[in-house]
Parts: sequence; structure tokens; C-alpha cells
Amino acid sequence: MTTETLQENVYLRPLSGAEVTTPPPALAPARIKLEGEYVVLEPMRFDQHAEALYQASHGSEQGLKIWDYLAYGPWSDLSSYTAVIKQQSADPNQIFFALRCKASNEVCGQASFLDINPINGVIEIGHIWFGPQLQKTQAATEALYLMIRYAMDDLGYRRMQWRCNSLNENSRSAACRLGFRFEGVFYNHMIFKGKNRDTAWYSILDNEWPVVRELIESWLAKDNFDAKGRVINSLSQMIQHRGADAWSRT
Repeated sequence: MTTETLQENVYLRPLSGAEVTTPPPALAPARIKLEGEYVVLEPMRFDQHAEALYQASHGSEQGLKIWDYLAYGPWSDLSSYTAVIKQQSADPNQIFFALRCKASNEVCGQASFLDINPINGVIEIGHIWFGPQLQKTQAATEALYLMIRYAMDDLGYRRMQWRCNSLNENSRSAACRLGFRFEGVFYNHMIFKGKNRDTAWYSILDNEWPVVRELIESWLAKDNFDAKGRVINSLSQMIQHRGADAWSRT
């Protein structure tokens, strides 16, 4: 069964024209540090993070694959990359974070808030990439969890978005694994690197977030990993089983 079929058949939301009796508080995210058990999200600064980020994303063949589905990159040298990080760090419309693994104390990934609409309570996480050492780790999952929790719990957003190239199976799987629900595809949405991009859309709504938050926190709990650090309960299965049951009643 494809991602589209699973999401549309199991998690289809009812349309709503209900009155919004409790509007969002219209708070914009701040450039603050977000810290968890395994990772620290630091507001991006080109003078502190560019070199480490360049090494994490350009220092190996696996690292270079990060740029396959992003609309930009890779770059031929550190100087060119640093100029981009400087622009991202200064962007007034997006909040970029550098991800620092606590285990190694190395910066090895990034993510950002974008399409920030405080009045309507809509926000997106994107520009996400994890260096090889961060991929498929507790720290990677926790990094995105911290961003979602900050936006939904602390700032009162009612919709968290995720968009990606529809051909990027890793990103689409990551969205589903984190509890985002598939909404559809915008065909011929963009031209990136001279190629067409059909964009897949996902979201978590405020009434869905409490269940998703509980499941991610259960997955991140230390007792969900054995003595060798191997996961005991799969987050994908937890989301699919418990999440599907909860959402079928909404």
C-alpha cells in the first residue's frame, strides 16, 4: 500500500467550517536554544556553525546525498557555503537552527521554521537535513519533536506543516513516522535544479498533537531502548496503530 493510499483511506479528516472560539495567541518563534536529552538546537550563526555544517554535509558521499532533493546545494567550497549560511542566519522570515549532538558535541544538521503565520496559527518546519552521524538516531527524532513541541505547546499554533519533494521517500516516511498526516500533492509546484517538483503536503493539527506528542515521548523514553541502544518499540508502528485509532474517531 502506498503512502497516499494509507493516509487518505485511514486518516482522512472531515472538512470543517466551525467557529474558532479560541484563536491562536499570534506569537512568533524566537531565536532561542531548544535543548533535549540527546540534542541541542542552536540559533544558526555562520561564524559558529558554517564550517561544521559544511563538513557534515560535504565531507562524504553519504553526506552529499543530503542535497539530492533540496532546492539548493551542494557547494564547491566552504567560502561559498558560508555565504549561504550567513544569509540563512540573517533571514527575518525564517528561524534556522544548527543541530548539535550531545553525545559527540558536534554540529551535524539543520532545520528551520518557515511560512510563519502567527495570526492564523500556521507554521512549517523545513530546510531539514541530518548529517550521516545524525541520521536514524534518537537525536534526530528529538530535534524535530522539540521544534514541534515549541510551536504547538509554547506558542499555541494550530497547524504544523511539512512539505517535501513527492519523490523523496525518506522525507515522506519521516513525516508519517512523526505523526504528520498526508494531505495531497501539488503537481508542477516548483522547478528545482532544472527539474519539475511535485510537492507532497503533510500536517499535524492542534487536536491531533496531544496523541502524537505522547507517542513520540514514549518512543524517546530511555526504557524504549535496550542496553546496546537498539529501539524496542517502533515509532512508525506506534503512530500507525494508536494514531490511526485516535484519528478515526475525530
